[in-house]
Amino acid sequence: MRSFKLFICVVSLLLIVLLPKQANGDLFRKTRQLINKVNKKGPYIGIVIPNLFEMNPLLNHPEYKPSELIIDVGGRRFRFGSIGNKQVILVMTGLGMLNSGVTTQLLLSLFDVKGVVHYGIAGNANPSFHIGDVVISQYWAHSALWSWQRYGLGPEDKLPLEDNGDYTRDIGYLNIANYSTDFKSGNFLNNIWYQPEEIFPVDGTPEERQHVFWVPVYSGYLKLAKNLESLTLEGCVNATTCLSFPPKVAIVERGTSASIYLDNAAYRSFIYDKFNVTPVEMESAAVALISYQQKVPFIVIRALSDLAGGGEDESNEADTFIDLASNNAVKVAVEFIKLIKSPKRITSNVGNYVF
Repeated sequence: MRSFKLFICVVSLLLIVLLPKQANGDLFRKTRQLINKVNKKGPYIGIVIPNLFEMNPLLNHPEYKPSELIIDVGGRRFRFGSIGNKQVILVMTGLGMLNSGVTTQLLLSLFDVKGVVHYGIAGNANPSFHIGDVVISQYWAHSALWSWQRYGLGPEDKLPLEDNGDYTRDIGYLNIANYSTDFKSGNFLNNIWYQPEEIFPVDGTPEERQHVFWVPVYSGYLKLAKNLESLTLEGCVNATTCLSFPPKVAIVERGTSASIYLDNAAYRSFIYDKFNVTPVEMESAAVALISYQQKVPFIVIRALSDLAGGGEDESNEADTFIDLASNNAVKVAVEFIKLIKSPKRITSNVGNYVF
């Protein structure tokens, strides 16, 4: 009897351990079958969106026609639909560089995607632009990959592992002491040196790293985007709260991303003066880096929602203008997608991209 009870106990434990694995395996098999099925109906344009408040205006936009199909994989939800005559897949990344990179890689690995459109809101570092403007940068960089130099060393001193090619002084640095209230002394925090990303392009040799700091947006998409510079955008939150300048669409030189919410006037001015950036935010460089390595055409559309700490008021402007900026970003993204030629299955090399 005791042996039988022991046997039942062992079997029960095995079922507890094995059944979830079997269920997960079965679930993944069904999901994979569904992915294969939708890919036969592709290709698609991938629309990568940071957050719900930026995605909801698109879900409610009259040009977006949702299908009933939704596929959940790895904690991400992929929504299928169309804009104009383009089949699209929508996916929300969540906040920050890591979430955005993982989500973009999932999108490109699982689905037949021939182009990526990433849109959202951003802080503004460029005094020539205003809240509500929608900017499309030609280059993106991750500006929070650093080599932090020890106190006592300076620009003439090599960084650790610099001779190995791991780190470089070519891009430049931020001297924190320049922003001290006591200019008679140095600062123990010393210098922060900006670093390029290590990348492993899909057509490169695995484990053989390359480096890039400024990632170029696909030139064909930039040419299309110029057609949107005359687009009329929303200028008022409500009947009593409107922008001081009519918002516009513009092509700008550079944007930067970091998993840091920038609301500091001093750093805003520094990063503009050093890099000539306009949008500063938390996701786009990750989308750019993944798309660039996978040789998939991409573009980033960002509406300026705040002045990244440069406003006259103590409160951040995004609290007031977040919905207006989100709506403007969606409007430009929709009109841009309508301009894209329907992607084809036959691929050919265009510059550094496969399209």
